[in-house]
Amino acid sequence: MNSVTFTYDENVIVGMDTGDDAGVYRLSDETALIQTIDFITPIVDDPFTFGQIAACNSLSDIYAMGGKPLTALNVVCFPIKKFSLDILSEILKGGLSVLGQAGVQILGGHSVEDDELKFGLSVTGIIHPDRVLRNRGLMPGDSIILTKPMGTGIVATAIKAGLAEDEIITPFVRSMATLNEAAARLMINYPVHACTDVTGFGLIGHLREMLDNQGITISVDRNELPLLPGAVENASMGLIPAGMYRNREHVGALCAIDEGVPLELTDIIFDPQTSGGLLIGLPEADAKNLLSDLHRNGVENARIIATVRESASPQIRVV
Repeated sequence: MNSVTFTYDENVIVGMDTGDDAGVYRLSDETALIQTIDFITPIVDDPFTFGQIAACNSLSDIYAMGGKPLTALNVVCFPIKKFSLDILSEILKGGLSVLGQAGVQILGGHSVEDDELKFGLSVTGIIHPDRVLRNRGLMPGDSIILTKPMGTGIVATAIKAGLAEDEIITPFVRSMATLNEAAARLMINYPVHACTDVTGFGLIGHLREMLDNQGITISVDRNELPLLPGAVENASMGLIPAGMYRNREHVGALCAIDEGVPLELTDIIFDPQTSGGLLIGLPEADAKNLLSDLHRNGVENARIIATVRESASPQIRVV
C-alpha cells in the first residue's frame, strides 16, 4: 500500500504523520484546539458502566496532550435488531455521567445501525500552543511514570470465560472508569518531556512510540509495574487476548526482555489496554516529586516504572 502524504497549513501543530494521541490546531497565539475520536466494543456487560469506560477512554487522548476537554459528540454503532433502545439509553447515560465529572459539554452525535455494538466520543479540547505534550521527546536522565495498573485485556478475557470473581472485577472496572484528569492536571505543573496514554498497543507498544528512533534505551523495572488483581494469575492460565500477540510482533527486536522476567508478566506488558493510564516522561528528580503529588491526590496506583538512558540505538529493556 502506497503511503499518503498530508499537506498542512502553518497552524497545524500536530497532524496525522507522527502517531500522536490527538490532532492540534492553532487558533491564536494563546489557544489551540485538540481534537480526537475513539470508540470501543463492550468490555463489560452492564451498559451504563460500558458507557462510562468508553467515555473515559475517549477523553484520555486530550489529557495525554496536556489539554482540557471542552465538548464532545457521541459516536454510536448499534445493532437495533439485537438490543433494545433501553440499552442504548443506559450507555449514553453512562457516558454523560463521565462527561459531567470532566466538565465537558455534550453537543450531539451520530449513530448508525451495525451488527456490532460500539460506543465512543469525538472530543474537542484546548491548550496553549506552546504547552502541547507529544508522545516523543524523552531525554537521557528521564524517568517514566505510569498512572494506572495494567492487565485489562487479560482480566476481560477471564471475565468472558466466567473465571473472574468480584474481587477481580471490581478494581478492573474502577480503573477503566476513572478519568486521567487528576494526573493530567498535576503533570502540567512539571517539566514533562513526553506523554501518552496506554491503550490498544499495550505498555511496550506505547513505549515504542516514545522511543521515536532516538539513541536512548528505556529500561522498565518489572518490580515496579502496577498490576490489576488477577492479571498475573489469569495470564499464567493462558487467558490472553489475541491483540497481545499482535502487539508483541509489532514491537519486535526493539524490546529485549531479561531471562528472569516471568512469562505471565511478559504477556501483561504486551496486553492491549482499555482506558489505561498515562505514561509521563520527565527528569528523575521531578518524577519523584510528581509521583508524591499523584499519590497525595488519589492517583494511588501511579509508579515510576522506567528510566531513560543514552545509547547507541533505540531499545526497550525489561529487567
